[in-house]
Amino acid sequence: MKLLSWISATLVLALTSCDRGADPSTDGTFRVVATTSMIADVARQIAGPDAEVTALMGEGVDPHLYQPLRGDIAQLQAADLILYNGVLLEGKMTGTIERFAKGGTRTLAVAEMPGLIDEAEGKHDPHVWMDVKLWAQAAGRICDALCDADPENAAAYRQRHEAYAAELAELDDRVRQAIATIPEDRRVLVTAHDAFGYFSRAYGIEVRGIQGISTESEAGLKDLEALIQVLVERRIPAVFVESSIPRKSVEALVEGARAKGHEVKIGGVLFSDSMGRAGSYEGTYIGMIDHNVTSLTQALGGSVSPGGLFGKLPTTHDTAP
Repeated sequence: MKLLSWISATLVLALTSCDRGADPSTDGTFRVVATTSMIADVARQIAGPDAEVTALMGEGVDPHLYQPLRGDIAQLQAADLILYNGVLLEGKMTGTIERFAKGGTRTLAVAEMPGLIDEAEGKHDPHVWMDVKLWAQAAGRICDALCDADPENAAAYRQRHEAYAAELAELDDRVRQAIATIPEDRRVLVTAHDAFGYFSRAYGIEVRGIQGISTESEAGLKDLEALIQVLVERRIPAVFVESSIPRKSVEALVEGARAKGHEVKIGGVLFSDSMGRAGSYEGTYIGMIDHNVTSLTQALGGSVSPGGLFGKLPTTHDTAP
């Protein structure tokens, strides 16, 4: 079925790209299509009522494994501006977006900027949104792209971006304050895959992932055993599952540590490659980061209000994948 979806999407792109007009909008609406929910949320904060923003990937979707469907191609075809993460996050969808760019559609890879974490084989870590300051730079790039593509509303875009940038600066400060309350020997975040490298670098917490940066990689038995040993030796109290990844590998860590005499709990479900439910506080970028920081701070012995960094989280906010 996946192969058929890919073939269908490719055929639609080939058939429609030839007669695409200079302006795909026919009703005067400026249309922005974003691949991930994190990018879409930032774009909506800046665009306000002056542009229509659509996200292709929703709650719980793993962008590493996502393949474009026929409906996605139609959305991209109608876009005045395509926003995607880049740095190979979208994996199987990257080629489709690049073909739209060659066909004349305005596109922006929002995460392809200075300050990226270098990985093996010349690749970069794509999970830029885990560092609020770095993601604020991405927000500035999104604002610039909106202003360039829709200069008539540039002043409004820049005004809303300024207000949103102030919110992100406050979020960054509060994250630092919360992490600082965790005892230093417990500042170890163990998750399903290595999506928190930027979070680690920005906020001074060690991160261990069972899988690599991409969920396409697989964790071997030796990887699990080594991580179990870390949990036992350092008496780490909690590990975390992720909303877009099955929790079996993390549960294996818990069982392995228990077999060695150390009780480890699942400290909560973190949002890594997608945000929470659309329309909820956790379904915003700020709410996503608030949820993650509040969950890990509570589970690792730090001090934070049950309502989170801004008092907006529900008192129970564990979201099972």
